[in-house]
Amino acid sequence: MTITIQFFNGCPHRHLAAQRLRQAIADVRRDDVEITHQLIDSPDEAERVGFHGSPTLLINRQDMFGGRETPVNFGCRVYETAEGLQGAPSVEQLRDLLESAQ
Repeated sequence: MTITIQFFNGCPHRHLAAQRLRQAIADVRRDDVEITHQLIDSPDEAERVGFHGSPTLLINRQDMFGGRETPVNFGCRVYETAEGLQGAPSVEQLRDLLESAQ
């Protein structure tokens, strides 16, 4: 499984997303996950790749937290969590996703 973290330079939540993702992977003991990072460096590129804001997490090239109805956004992204809106999915949300992707 490949998980890509899409981001733009200066994203304040890129590292939080990566940290939570690493924790979730460790929690579910997945050793088959490769994490990659993809810099989105312009609004034009955001439009071309269907970027939904930074950070976006793609699992096997699919945005599991948004779909085609999610607008393209060359800006910050927020996620609905049990603790309210945050700049990255919660560890629990990521664990659930990893477990269901088995």
